[in-house]
Amino acid sequence: MANAAPSAPAAAPPVTALATPITGTADNGSFAGTFTPTGFSQRNGNLLATGVLTGTVSDSSGATIGTVTRTVSMPVTVAAATCQVLNLVLGPLHLDLLGLVVDLNQVHLVITAVQAPGSLLGNLLCAITHLLDGTPTAGGLAALLNAILALLGQL
Repeated sequence: MANAAPSAPAAAPPVTALATPITGTADNGSFAGTFTPTGFSQRNGNLLATGVLTGTVSDSSGATIGTVTRTVSMPVTVAAATCQVLNLVLGPLHLDLLGLVVDLNQVHLVITAVQAPGSLLGNLLCAITHLLDGTPTAGGLAALLNAILALLGQL
């Protein structure tokens, strides 16, 4: 009986709902296509997205020169984050104060802080909100994103 070598795990198929439009121009042409992530990893503490880049290369007159389908990896940056500080819902209120009647419909107050450079109060409130959260490493974030990608692939 021959021993079979263990095979490497197959890459997840692209989740087409996550396809991101990619465009670019140069002096002599342009590129238009999509990037569809298939996985995430970390290298040197940085988060990387690996996926399939597909698109069309055109010359300066717009005529198609060729098409591209290639697996690529690129760095991922985290955009400005928001965190919910307060979500308060008050039901309808009816007050009768010695003949003065006050009716108030439902009130929904939502306060959201935005983390971004120069947003001092937003940064402070988000930091306080997440004070007891652990800061994920690039590897931990890659594992979480891969799990989300796998779940989306099953839809």
